[in-house]
Amino acid sequence: MKTLLIPFVALASFGAAPAPKPALAPSEIVAAAPASDWIAIAPSDLLVMTLADGKQAVIQLMPPPFSQGWIGNIRKLAAARWWDGLSINRVQDNYVVQWGDASEKKALPDGLVSVGEGEYSVRQGTSGYQQLQKETAKSFVSRLPADHKRALLDGNGDVVQSQLDGFPEGYLSAQDNYSRGAGFFFGWPLGSDSGAVWPIHCYAMVGVGRNLSPDTGSGAELYTVIGHAPRHLDRNIAVVGRMISGIENLSSLPRGTGALGFYEKPEERLTIISIRLASELPAADQPRFEYLSTESGSFAAYADARANRRDAFFNVPAGGADICNIPVPVRKKP
Repeated sequence: MKTLLIPFVALASFGAAPAPKPALAPSEIVAAAPASDWIAIAPSDLLVMTLADGKQAVIQLMPPPFSQGWIGNIRKLAAARWWDGLSINRVQDNYVVQWGDASEKKALPDGLVSVGEGEYSVRQGTSGYQQLQKETAKSFVSRLPADHKRALLDGNGDVVQSQLDGFPEGYLSAQDNYSRGAGFFFGWPLGSDSGAVWPIHCYAMVGVGRNLSPDTGSGAELYTVIGHAPRHLDRNIAVVGRMISGIENLSSLPRGTGALGFYEKPEERLTIISIRLASELPAADQPRFEYLSTESGSFAAYADARANRRDAFFNVPAGGADICNIPVPVRKKP
């Protein structure tokens, strides 16, 4: 009997082989990401906008080396309480919400700088570009197999830059209609072309309103994207941050009936009670957020799942994704 049982047990074990696990949806991949894959956002990099209807929105400011002239101005404007009592002046459907001084007569605080047009992008040969090149190369090499990694490092463990000619463009290599390459750098979507790298106008990104060139805007007039990504604005207007919380409080506002969605009557405008750096608020009132590291394995799996949905609802994976269709996950810090 024992000899008869052996093949039966063997057959039973084959028959009971576990079925392949169903593919995870992007949201499930994000939910399963370990705590080590999340990066805290400093309160000093957050702007808290409080509106007269009692609602709030939170903006994360861009990190160096991008748009720092405008961001320096924005920090000064917030510290001077300049936006207090101003308003939301424009809500254009499928495009932007814009805020600032509707009268265009309020004096700006001292110390603001004029920012050149070239500062929309970080250009080859600048210190900012060199730092970006170094950091992207380091991030890329850190994820290679050990034998590949050794070939790109010197005796001190530093990346041999000559082995990575073309960074960061070579790293930002996703197919893109508006740039030679597009990808992510420390949590932000970027485009690259001809020795320059720049932030991209995706949904919820925050940019600087301006008049005709050579004016580049001071940072006093800002907008956020509430529609399909207006990528034609890339390299024409400075991107300074993104809404990470409360954008629904702006995108749901009544659309303006004037040209370009501007409100025609003063009573239509929603008053801004205050805009503050979160670090200036009492500790108990400071918002705490973190983003999923775009250099992590969890983000790589999430981005792949956004481009190729394999979970049960989808029959045909798309085979790719526009960079703005891979929003960087942000959550309140546990």
